[in-house]
Amino acid sequence: MIGSRTTSDREPAAGSPLELWGGIECTVNRVGDRYFDQIARSGHDERLEKDLELFAALGLKTLRYPLLWERLAPGAHRCPDWSDADRAMEMLQELGITPIVGLVHHGSGPRFTSLIDPCFAERLADYASMVAQRYRWIEMWTPINEPLTTARFAGLYGLWYPHARSDYAFVRAFINQCLGIRASMAAVSRVNPASRLIQTEDLGRIYSTPSLRHQADFENHRRWLTFDVLCGRVDRAHAMWDYLVANGASPAELDSFVDEPCVPGVVGINHYLTSERFLDDRVELYPEHLRGGNGRDAYVDVEAVRVLEDGIAAHLGVLREAWARYSLPMALTEVHLGCTSDEQLRWLDEAWRAALELRAEGGTVVGVTVWALLGSRGWDCLLARDGGTYEPGVFDTSSGEPRSTPLAEMVRALAQTGHFEHPALEVAPWWREAGRISYAPYRHGQSMPPLRVRDAHV
Repeated sequence: MIGSRTTSDREPAAGSPLELWGGIECTVNRVGDRYFDQIARSGHDERLEKDLELFAALGLKTLRYPLLWERLAPGAHRCPDWSDADRAMEMLQELGITPIVGLVHHGSGPRFTSLIDPCFAERLADYASMVAQRYRWIEMWTPINEPLTTARFAGLYGLWYPHARSDYAFVRAFINQCLGIRASMAAVSRVNPASRLIQTEDLGRIYSTPSLRHQADFENHRRWLTFDVLCGRVDRAHAMWDYLVANGASPAELDSFVDEPCVPGVVGINHYLTSERFLDDRVELYPEHLRGGNGRDAYVDVEAVRVLEDGIAAHLGVLREAWARYSLPMALTEVHLGCTSDEQLRWLDEAWRAALELRAEGGTVVGVTVWALLGSRGWDCLLARDGGTYEPGVFDTSSGEPRSTPLAEMVRALAQTGHFEHPALEVAPWWREAGRISYAPYRHGQSMPPLRVRDAHV
């Protein structure tokens, strides 16, 4: 295709090729007495074998797959129902797909526990041990997806169970999840010493007007907490130590991670267009419903892409930051955009090229995960109520049966060859165009470096 920009298949001189991974949106969150189950709403349970065959036909060899605590053991803690899990694990083995098993995905556990339960970590580790003993061959684990994000939604914003709105509840929910991750990894490693932690977190970035720099600084320190705690970096000199201890984390708990860290085998970065935020004290420039604050300062918290003239960091920016901070193997563990099919192609293209770019710079990126293979539902209302919009992924399941979208062609090409061409990639994505600005534009003065453009595809 003459003149077509492509997703490059260039690889670093050393190391294995960049892999394309897959994942299904599998959130099971609790709101009041109800559980909102993305897996059930996708119809995956009824089509389990068929869906897995579709994923294998794309060429995917690694799949983030849920064996969620709330689903397998919703009542009797010691009596999981293994029927669907057995079907899935047997099928994955037959298909030659390696699972990254998730145990809690934006959840709080079955009804007999919660994120602020003192026994949460112990109970989760007990469940993890049962899963590991049944499937001793599993090596890659994500005991809890996005613990910091889940703690914010459940303990700080009150959207999910236990619907708390305090720093104290947020800190306790977060620390309990970190303890749960460490205890779970210890439990599965006793069964299979080759077990590795693939730890995921939504890693964004906060920008602000000058008067709100203190709030932006606080949130930019906070965004690293999942990886900092697990890596044993939160000591008394850490920027978040005083905040955590003042809100209920005991020094002994934090010290225990310094002494006994649970370092991820892979730092999993989930990044969305909404992950980067802008805090603006020019509240008069925004609709009334967007105005809020922190109790002291009045401001709006909006998507940075809609305001910043300089642009956003996006995948390449956060990969560079995470590599500079940890120098651990990384993966983009959720790449999804709720938009037109052409824009979905461009978003995955940008993520793939960012991973290649970071590898070319000497960083270690092992995988890029096309997320929501079966689409997702209700994230426009943050899974806090019934309804919400369905967003197709690689497959559109709105009719009840998976139908391939244009993403499927791209996924198949990247998974099998690391290379993809499409006319849609000739067009700049909307988040790189001037028309993306929806509110009063602001220049923060930190120009984001673009991806390196290969001369052959200019």
